[in-house]
Amino acid sequence: MPLNQIASLQKKLVSARSITVLTGAGISADSGVPTFRGEGGLWKRFKAEELATPEAFDADPEAVWEWYHWRRGMISTKHPNPAHTSLVEIAKKIPLTLITQNVDGLHTVAGSRNLIELHGNLWRLRCTGCSRVAENRSLHLPLLPKCPFCSALLRPDVVWFGEAIDPANLERSINASREGEVMLVIGTSAAVQPAASFASIAKTSGAFVIEINTVPALETVADASLIGRASEMLPELTGSYFG
Repeated sequence: MPLNQIASLQKKLVSARSITVLTGAGISADSGVPTFRGEGGLWKRFKAEELATPEAFDADPEAVWEWYHWRRGMISTKHPNPAHTSLVEIAKKIPLTLITQNVDGLHTVAGSRNLIELHGNLWRLRCTGCSRVAENRSLHLPLLPKCPFCSALLRPDVVWFGEAIDPANLERSINASREGEVMLVIGTSAAVQPAASFASIAKTSGAFVIEINTVPALETVADASLIGRASEMLPELTGSYFG
């Protein structure tokens, strides 16, 4: 990244009264979390798109839960990377709202607080009977965990294919996209709705949009695109201004 481009974008960040961030799988990939969708996302004989649905859970909850037990165990070995921690450092100096499409919980582990988990969090469990939600990081859950209050089957508190985003989280995300003076879009193709529209909402509302990704995906929206790994690009962008 040219030094003059770094300096210019750093000034944009430092002078912003508020920042909105949207993150996707790319930021977690730098922590070793694999992408579960697409041809490279096969688990046993299934794809994520075949397991992460209400219909799959109704038809074969054991198979779905087996996949989530495996995911929870794998992600428990991963740690936040410099991109996660850079966002925490920015938030110490400038009001920052972080919208994430990831369900791995690494932003919380890193210390991010003003966080909207658009697609939920696999470390939370939701009862299919009484709808109670509780965090549970145990790696020793029963294959089919049951609610301690009503004995109904528990499920991961995540948004599956075919399910709607929590309306409150969607409203908060849209408002944050409208209000941030700078928007950082990190590690996402921004191809899945409704998150795909957030950068455009920010741009229309007057925000300066910065994309950080291994391949450009927001050519028609981003004011600046930094091509590279999030764990390298974001610390370089924040530099000595933060931390």
